[in-house]
Amino acid sequence: MMESPAGYLIAFLVALGVLITVHEFGHFWVARRLGVKVLRFSVGFGRPLLRRRGRDGTEYVLAAIPLGGYVKMLGEEEDEIPESERHRAFSSKPPLSRIAIAFAGPLFNFLFAILAFWLMYTLGVPGLRPVVGDVEPQGITARAGFRNEDLILRVDGRETPTWQTVQTALVEGMLARKVMEIEVETREGGRATRHLDLAGAGDPVEVESLFDTLGFRPWGPPAVLGEVLPDGAAAAAGLRAGDRIVAVDGEPIRYWTEWVKVVRGHPGQVLHLEVEREGRTLRLSMTPALREGDDGPVGVAGVRLPERYVDRLYTVQRHGPFGALAKGVEKTFDTSLLMVKVLWKVVTGDASLKNISGPITIAQFAGESAAMGLVPFLSFLAVVSISLGVLNLMPVPILDGGHILFYAIELVRGRPVSEQAQLAGHRIGILLLLALMGLAFYNDFARLLG
Repeated sequence: MMESPAGYLIAFLVALGVLITVHEFGHFWVARRLGVKVLRFSVGFGRPLLRRRGRDGTEYVLAAIPLGGYVKMLGEEEDEIPESERHRAFSSKPPLSRIAIAFAGPLFNFLFAILAFWLMYTLGVPGLRPVVGDVEPQGITARAGFRNEDLILRVDGRETPTWQTVQTALVEGMLARKVMEIEVETREGGRATRHLDLAGAGDPVEVESLFDTLGFRPWGPPAVLGEVLPDGAAAAAGLRAGDRIVAVDGEPIRYWTEWVKVVRGHPGQVLHLEVEREGRTLRLSMTPALREGDDGPVGVAGVRLPERYVDRLYTVQRHGPFGALAKGVEKTFDTSLLMVKVLWKVVTGDASLKNISGPITIAQFAGESAAMGLVPFLSFLAVVSISLGVLNLMPVPILDGGHILFYAIELVRGRPVSEQAQLAGHRIGILLLLALMGLAFYNDFARLLG
């Protein structure tokens, strides 16, 4: 269900609801602790769908447009504040208190990410081992000496147990235009060090095309059959464990993923197979069984990947409670820093504008991660929460970072920034956000149409 359009929407709305609530609760909680009266806590904008009056007269609202939220405090907009309530007005608080309230929203996003990562690493994070696949002869990785089935162990001294950790390190290296020292285990079992020169890799840097830029692909297991289920389509066709699929309907097959894609795409249709078995070539016919999937019928062969390839392909990162907490803090810091670097490189032109994603791409990732299970969805929530925290701390008027900038100027000058300057700043901030949203939507549609 989650991989259907409706599933994407449900997962997207759940993610937005959770992360917006976390962000606004940060503002709300710190404001209340600093003695500011909160008039309204709203998740969403526009017409209220649900409304409840709470303690101290605070109105809690769930609104119709779920693309944000806000905390309305006494003294933010009202011209007239009752004298008895003046000490509880946001505007009456010193600059440091207002800075703390503005900073609390992004801070809670970072804290949520730490909590999500902590839970992930406690439960166990599955991932793909960073085994190098095909290496383009003239690519950057080939010049560095990489070979097929090199297992990447460390990048610049940091352990890299999964492809995700390797990709993060490589993106950082591309942004810094540096030479990276990469320790690998070769397919023969020896150790070697490769020096990958990223000085000219990707100009501008595009995170999505990382492997194309560097000239290699992650390793994938060959199309060799493991267990063949006795009541499956493969068994009925005469296939056995250890058979290697060489071609389907005359099209060459090299990898397990190619074989799975063909089978899934041809439910109930006869496939003509070329199979290698003990040095002989056989020609067999198989009709994949039909099974209903989230997006319609899919074909099923009734075979499994050999265990030796499963162990080579997958790994699980798991830590105890304290180790998981340390890992969560480290992961949140590293991800935040990388996002800041990418945003800065986008501004300076050293990173591609294509790195900016919008709500359509986020909704797609939400649905896909939710369909994969709790741990992938937690990872998605953590990364988006960090994105919200980083974005809101940008020194752009109307964002939390812009408010913090105004209050910091007031703290230094001893008097508030003029209303005219704040109004002009807000107009500039709105224009910048509209431009950013336009770019994000453009990239989303380009990905869909591409």
